[in-house]
Amino acid sequence: MASGCPMMQAKTEHPCFGGDHGKAGRIHLPVAPGCNIKCGFCERRFDCANESRPGVTSRILTPEQAVARVRLIRRHMAMQGGVHLKVVGIAGPGDPLANQKTFETFRLVREAFPEMTLCLSTNGLLLEEKMPQIVEADIHSLTITINALTPATGARIYEWIRHGGRHYGGETGAAILLERQLCGLEAAAGAGLRIKINHVYIPGINDHETLDLAVEVRNLGAQVMNIMPVIPVGLFRDVEPPSDATMEMVRNQAELILSQARHCKQCRADAAGLVGQDIDVERLEKKRLAY
Repeated sequence: MASGCPMMQAKTEHPCFGGDHGKAGRIHLPVAPGCNIKCGFCERRFDCANESRPGVTSRILTPEQAVARVRLIRRHMAMQGGVHLKVVGIAGPGDPLANQKTFETFRLVREAFPEMTLCLSTNGLLLEEKMPQIVEADIHSLTITINALTPATGARIYEWIRHGGRHYGGETGAAILLERQLCGLEAAAGAGLRIKINHVYIPGINDHETLDLAVEVRNLGAQVMNIMPVIPVGLFRDVEPPSDATMEMVRNQAELILSQARHCKQCRADAAGLVGQDIDVERLEKKRLAY
């Protein structure tokens, strides 16, 4: 039985965009360490094998190592029977569009595995200006993380941004980021990409803007929204995460506006396998080297 989210139109094999996440696997390639914004909830200083959190990876790969990892995971999943690697994405640990190796990696992956769906996750700051490279790389799907709809709220979430060679903080930085995110979203929709909006839901900080954000991004061309509970780390280490009941209520309300992704596991930057059933990549690579 298919296990895609029922409210999404399954027009793609991508498990995060309505595809069957019980059969279609994905891999995140951690080739992008640098970031051009600092989110208050971002904490990348530590990692353990059992920790699943966006921005976390055990190590950074070169583009060539990334292609070798795709080959290994693709073969490993094929041997399991009934499941297949369908999607290759770059989701950090920093922002992919702020790293030169992102597009070199996509080029090598496309050459080696032309059947793969390519996807990218970004904070959106450089999205509009990188659209020509995104289209040239034949990227199918984009995830844009937008956590605020006003500069005042954004200033409480983002510590700083770096844009055009300068650092900006406070509402000035948040306003630049928001303007770039919305312009990038509109440009990506105009180019025909499938677009999901990630939104970190932080009680008492940005929860009052979530539904208005759903309306705004829907009107600009987003097809799916993924509302995620804040993980209490960094500046928000003392914030109590929203309950499961609260998340269900918010997603139900938002679903009246825009399709909701409900199976998100807030995956690592080096996740591989089926969503929620990640493969121990480090162990698999060590086993390969042992033979």
